[in-house]
Amino acid sequence: MKRPLPRILAASLALIGSIAFAGEVEVLHWWTSGGEAKAAQALKASLQAKGHSWKDFAVAGGGGDSAMTVLKSRVVSGNAPAAAQIKGPSLQDWAKEGVLASIDDVAKAERWDELLPKTVAEQMKYRGSYIAAPVNVHRINWLWANPEVFKRAKIQPPTSWDEFFVAAEALKKAGILPLAHGGQNWQDLTLFETVAIGMGGPEFYTKALVQLDPATLASPTMEKVLSTYKRIKPYTDKNAPGRDWNLATAMVIKGEAAMQIMGDWAKGEFLAAGKQPGKDFLCLPSPGSAKSFSYNIDSFAMFKLKSEANARAQKDLAAAIMSPAFQETFNLAKGSIPVRSGMKLDKFDDCAKASATDFAAAAKGGTLLPSLAHGMAVPSAAEGAIKDVISNFWNSDKMNSADAMKRLVSAAKTR
Repeated sequence: MKRPLPRILAASLALIGSIAFAGEVEVLHWWTSGGEAKAAQALKASLQAKGHSWKDFAVAGGGGDSAMTVLKSRVVSGNAPAAAQIKGPSLQDWAKEGVLASIDDVAKAERWDELLPKTVAEQMKYRGSYIAAPVNVHRINWLWANPEVFKRAKIQPPTSWDEFFVAAEALKKAGILPLAHGGQNWQDLTLFETVAIGMGGPEFYTKALVQLDPATLASPTMEKVLSTYKRIKPYTDKNAPGRDWNLATAMVIKGEAAMQIMGDWAKGEFLAAGKQPGKDFLCLPSPGSAKSFSYNIDSFAMFKLKSEANARAQKDLAAAIMSPAFQETFNLAKGSIPVRSGMKLDKFDDCAKASATDFAAAAKGGTLLPSLAHGMAVPSAAEGAIKDVISNFWNSDKMNSADAMKRLVSAAKTR
């Protein structure tokens, strides 16, 4: 009969075993401020709890542009990190280079196909295999409104673009700026894509701004979208060029402007100012887009590693990213919503709960739309070319809709 090992010896052997399988995960990200930095720390803690070590590879600035430059040089030199913050079509571009690892075993064990909407799951895969773990969902097509300002003007926030122009006129007559806008090219494109969804609907948006179909880009519907978009400009102010998005949000918070169209990171500004959703500010789908959900999803691509221990740590990282605990912690800090379905949202505010309800409905209805303006819809070269056309159209008095359509067709061919 075997005698049991002394408790201290058994514990020591277990510790040795865990150390033997422990690895290091080097993670490239640009979560360097505020709640995002706190969320990164939570992810780090969950990995350390499993015995792994975390090597932070944070590159601030440029919305990830600087990080991608550094990443390319690392991969070319054969020294890729375990994981890197990459999203949208760029995931496929990296996968085609043959440098990303399959995490199918994690996805299968954790039932990702059941927990993620099909549209989202497909973006995380290359040739049917998961190569990235999704972190969150930002909704882009939000209208943020100051209810006190609307009350003062004796009108309701608009639910269609026709209503928008009626409301904008009434607000202007009341001496209130209708729309706070930041004149930067990505903000111009954000506004444009919400008009395209609201005026053309999800099928038009998909054909024109995801599939880049030339006939749709030059269609009568696109002409209507462009002319509607240009009609909005007189309801913004002359100081808009170069303004950061958060300064535009501050105008709505202070009652200097009635509305802003912006992704749900704008909510963080209202909350930081001590404002309550439903009381001090309203979060509504942008005009005409109530049944659609334009999204931006952060995700981590997993790179091929030589070390078996590090590869195991990498898979633990992927599992941790999709865990309910991290999904809650991170998204409460970021202002976004969990990408994982079936999450309890007790700690989330009313805007997040509305976003989660609409996300689930859009997933069922086939109206989840990848955001063009936020790197989810088309390759970066085409996105950049389209961004330039839209900003030039917005800022030029000489370019008409017909000219813009010709330029869009040409921009869509950029590779």
